[in-house]
Amino acid sequence: MVPLTDIRLPNQRWKIYPQQPQEASELAQTTDLPPILAQVLLNRGIDTPELARGFLDPDSLTMPSPMEDFPQLSESVKLLENAIAAGEKIAICGDYDADGMTSTALLMRALRALGGNVDYAIPSRMQEGYGINERIVREFHAEGVKIILTVDNGIAAHKPLALAKALGVKVIVTDHHEVPETLPPASAILNPKLIREDSPYRGVAGVGVAYILAVSLAQQLCKAKALIKPLRELLTLGTIADLAPLTGINRRWVKRGLRQLPDSQLTGVQALIQVSRASSSGSGGGKAMKPDEIGFRLGPRINAVGRIGDPQVVIELLTTEDAGIALERAMQCEQINQQRKQMCEDIEAEAIAWVEDRQIDLQCDRVLVVVNPDWHHGVIGIVASRLVERYGVPVFIGTYEDDAGQHIRGSARGIPEFHVFEALQFCDDLLGKYGGHRAAGGFSLSGSNLQAFRDRLREFANRCLQVHHLKPLVEIDALAPFDRLDLQLYRDIDLLHPCGIENPPPVFWTPNVEVVEQRIVGKGHLKLTFAAPSESGPRRLRAIAWRWGEYFPLPPRVDVAYKLRENTWKDRTTLELEVVGLRPPSGESADSPTAPMPRETLPQMPTPPAVSLWIPPSPPVTAQPEWLSGIIPLETLVSQLQGRVLLYGGSQPELEVPANCELESGIPRQPCDTFVLWTLPPSGTHMQWLLAKGAPRQVYVYHQLPPLPTPSKLRSHLQRAIEQTGDKPLNLLKLGQELWVAPSTLLAALREFGYPCPQFPSTQSLDRELERLYRWYACSAAQLAKINWAMPFH
Repeated sequence: MVPLTDIRLPNQRWKIYPQQPQEASELAQTTDLPPILAQVLLNRGIDTPELARGFLDPDSLTMPSPMEDFPQLSESVKLLENAIAAGEKIAICGDYDADGMTSTALLMRALRALGGNVDYAIPSRMQEGYGINERIVREFHAEGVKIILTVDNGIAAHKPLALAKALGVKVIVTDHHEVPETLPPASAILNPKLIREDSPYRGVAGVGVAYILAVSLAQQLCKAKALIKPLRELLTLGTIADLAPLTGINRRWVKRGLRQLPDSQLTGVQALIQVSRASSSGSGGGKAMKPDEIGFRLGPRINAVGRIGDPQVVIELLTTEDAGIALERAMQCEQINQQRKQMCEDIEAEAIAWVEDRQIDLQCDRVLVVVNPDWHHGVIGIVASRLVERYGVPVFIGTYEDDAGQHIRGSARGIPEFHVFEALQFCDDLLGKYGGHRAAGGFSLSGSNLQAFRDRLREFANRCLQVHHLKPLVEIDALAPFDRLDLQLYRDIDLLHPCGIENPPPVFWTPNVEVVEQRIVGKGHLKLTFAAPSESGPRRLRAIAWRWGEYFPLPPRVDVAYKLRENTWKDRTTLELEVVGLRPPSGESADSPTAPMPRETLPQMPTPPAVSLWIPPSPPVTAQPEWLSGIIPLETLVSQLQGRVLLYGGSQPELEVPANCELESGIPRQPCDTFVLWTLPPSGTHMQWLLAKGAPRQVYVYHQLPPLPTPSKLRSHLQRAIEQTGDKPLNLLKLGQELWVAPSTLLAALREFGYPCPQFPSTQSLDRELERLYRWYACSAAQLAKINWAMPFH
């Protein structure tokens, strides 16, 4: 028997989307989706029948020609057409990740099929790092190359491209990374970051740019028909492996490519599918590969070679027509991937031990910087992602490039509230080369700057992160009782595919489930059986929680968040849950702030003939304060403020405020110099009272979420308040402050009980009023500054 004090669960924060049952029902009728999946579409911003039809059937959309959106595509095609006609040598400079290698293979196949004299080079990850360099340019020139094509790199390669120009070598840059202030001196540049923001091509990966160029050239030469399908397979592999957004044109292309891959026309892809045991599934007579089969099977085997092996293995795999060579290269990918997995496990274990041994206070540092001379640079980015999952903080991980410890190369991974590239820019004077985007980046620095780098990152992290951010985020689409989960729902999810970046697979949750069975399997995975009530009696479902063996044993009951998956064993297919979140049981069976109780199960309350309600009239606001965002850490801000300060909000940190104003029923007793709003008050009416009575000169807004009641707790609290006040008027302003809800939310709940409340304006349903309340609490300082607080606010 394990003591309860020894049981622990993942330290997560759950974001459950507000439920819109009426809108979901209407959207379900126009799409033939079950309402729970219509809710998923609403969560993704797909809220009209027209948007839904285009999302579910991207082939029905009219897309512009890439020639219209890429201003230098026509010039690029002309340069290659002339080079092929003249027999000039063309060379491709690729990259060593999956995007770069599939891009290289795609253009190699296309240019060869179109009659081009083409070769390629990929810089050494360990010796040279990312992107085209002067050595490659000089070697290409010495070999008689007339045109260099960069793929998945080159947009920031000023010196190498200036050298190429001086040597008389034309360069076409195809890239998708962030554009620098000054563009390199290329003959033509194709980059989706340079085209209009609403273009469907805006989100393509490097392989997408290569595909656009190859197909446009093939169409110009009237040879596109036989090329498009095999090239689309490489496009699909690279797009998913590079975590490109599966929106816009990517969604159309990848959806088609996934249907092609089970019967691939490429010898190397067939071999890789065979070796990795990737599978396909489908219904209605068609079959398609799931994005996860690329993300977890094909992609890692390609990526592993670029990380710790020779990229030439992958290029040969994806360009050969020889089945024997293809199988041999696929086996090499498999072996290298096994080495990569072992390296990752070893480095992750060492990194965790380093953090635990030093008892690092991550709530204080808010960022983790870990460096070890024995780690392989090619895999530390994967480990950084795993450490982010474990600790919930941004991770900067590095290794020394030399035995003397003079130079460090590293990778970084962030969390939603932390911008990795901006953090690296904040450390600009300490770094050598660096680059990246919001979620990830790479960097190099002198070993002598390591401590200063740690300190600077800690300073940046404390500016933009609060303590409550330091938990892994689980985003949840909808509550799902177990009796709604079946294989038909799982197959209906196929209609939302391809799922991936910007269109994640649906995540559901079920509260207060019983943990019937649990054991550790494989390398630290949890195999589980959950049970929950259903209309036909207790329903059991099996589940897997990857790499969560450290949480064994789980408590008897939990709230569980999960994705759906199928498990086929001996020709029998069953539904399973893939666990992504666990938390202590909420104690409710079908109720949460964002998944309200179904109308037919509302508690039956006795309805008295009348109820007396009252909202005090709002006083006028005579002065408009300066509205400021709460970017500075709360502790730092409070320590710097002068005069009388009102520190206001629900679940606010416990801080000593030298001259803290007092509240009475949520209203300041005397004027203040500064308001520090950890959370907003429950409504605009509450805010007007605060501003009128406190008359602050400045207001700092942190817009955190207060401890809102669930709908059932709100109803219970209201019923008790009505019984306790008797014949006296119920002060909705005071009650709203106690519960952190707006008067309109209270009125909506009362009307659900059957109280008409005719003396007050109409309200929406309780569900919608709660949804509106969440939007109110998310208001920024800039939005609040635009409100005229002298006017009534509803």
